[in-house]
Amino acid sequence: MVIDRSSTIASDYAYCEKIIKRHSKSFYYAFSNLPKDKARAVYAIYAFCRTADDSVDENNTSGLQLIALDRLTDELNHFAKGQEVDHPLWRALRDVFNRFDMDIQPFYEQLTGQRMDIHFISPSNLSSLETYSKYVAGSVGKMLLPIIASNAKMDLNRVAEELGIAMQLTNILRDVGEDYRDKGRIYLPQEEMERYKYSEVFLSEGQITKNFVAMWEYLAKRAENLYDNFTQHIGEFDEDSRFPVLSSAHVYQGILNSVRKSGYDCFNQKNYVSAVEMAKLVARASM
Repeated sequence: MVIDRSSTIASDYAYCEKIIKRHSKSFYYAFSNLPKDKARAVYAIYAFCRTADDSVDENNTSGLQLIALDRLTDELNHFAKGQEVDHPLWRALRDVFNRFDMDIQPFYEQLTGQRMDIHFISPSNLSSLETYSKYVAGSVGKMLLPIIASNAKMDLNRVAEELGIAMQLTNILRDVGEDYRDKGRIYLPQEEMERYKYSEVFLSEGQITKNFVAMWEYLAKRAENLYDNFTQHIGEFDEDSRFPVLSSAHVYQGILNSVRKSGYDCFNQKNYVSAVEMAKLVARASM
């Protein structure tokens, strides 16, 4: 029996595309504008990261989470040796590694970030929060670099890492209430909570005080500075990738303004960028 490999790999990428469409419409909206080979590579990388996330999110005890993450780590080890599991995700990733000059280290960093999440400790300061963010999100930026900045004349690893950190900080600032209510987690740095005199009691009550707003803005400004630094380096990215990458950054940064418009209510509502606002931000990226 002759296997149509092109048909099989198309099906593998379709599996990955379905995952990004289901879990992140904004990323799919941005990266689907890439040339086909690059878009499909992004879908495969996203599917890996989603699988890593699900190892933690879909298991409700740390023991089960570690078992799932150990299994994924073992599969990545086999992939690194060219002995990948016969599964759509790994077959698609193998094709990505064959087509692009990929670095496997950020994939391991992503799994390190997931382990940090399992053994979660509230960050003591902004530096420790950014270290955590570097692993869970900065690693994603570095995974994507060989695809979207294949002809860069400078090392963009730090730039890509900082974009990931900015996006993770944005997630944290959007989900303050949800993280505490549903996961019992405080990602706001303890040092900043003490500096702005905002206690866990206030957090548990969802109090939006002047001090909370000042602390939130301090962290948001840090994220916005990282977004701005990334934007200054957009010319180093492949010409066919600049618009999708920049539009995704603008849309994600727009979440911060959506929180501001809600009166900083990141306790009782899910703040997101509306379709109209998203269109404006994407148009801004094309200017």
